[in-house]
Amino acid sequence: MRIGVIGCGTISRAAVEGIVHNGHEITVSKRSTYHSSFLAETYENVRTADNQGVIDASDVLFLGLMAEAAPDVLGPLEFREGQIVITFMAGASLEEADALVRPARATAIMMPFPGIAQGGTPIMMYGDAEIVTDIFGDSNIIFPVRDAEEMTAYLCAQAVLSPVARMVGDAADWLGERVSDKAQGEAFLRALVASNLSTTACDPLIEALNTPGGYNQRLRLHMDAAGVSKALKSGLSILV
Repeated sequence: MRIGVIGCGTISRAAVEGIVHNGHEITVSKRSTYHSSFLAETYENVRTADNQGVIDASDVLFLGLMAEAAPDVLGPLEFREGQIVITFMAGASLEEADALVRPARATAIMMPFPGIAQGGTPIMMYGDAEIVTDIFGDSNIIFPVRDAEEMTAYLCAQAVLSPVARMVGDAADWLGERVSDKAQGEAFLRALVASNLSTTACDPLIEALNTPGGYNQRLRLHMDAAGVSKALKSGLSILV
């Protein structure tokens, strides 16, 4: 598949690295020099071009632009009929992206996470699940949503990742003050959270860790009493 990337920031670079060994011909825009140069120098099937050159060399395009910059960047460019566009732009709807790329068609919006570079990451998406699955489904988990409203809700809920990372980081700092190898302590906590939540739904896991007077129960009840759950839900509601 001939794939082009306009707006090659950190997330777009990760998306490219996740599929670079799958036999695609990939062209990335020069504007994000650091990431595009790295990709072109590291992988034989990646090259750089200006934005119009990316379009001309590609049948499927990824848009990794900031939504507010997209009209100025895309406006002067000439897309062609039959091209498929997958947008990574969280601040623009699928319909808004589609209007910017005619006569090409934006058929899917997806939100990659940095882990897409290694695979095994969840991908929430709206629109054409087939094209997203064809490109990313071999090594990632695709979560199609019903409509734009659901996509907005997922975008808000995924923001839990940063607070969870902060919570694990804070616990790792606390642990690091009490053990000989702080890095090992953080690695243990990251593996603990990732492995258990990847295999067990939240409510059953909480119940399994609900031993009366146990460490997990005592900390959870302390944090509940401190209003952590309420603060999380009110914070998510602010994002909608």
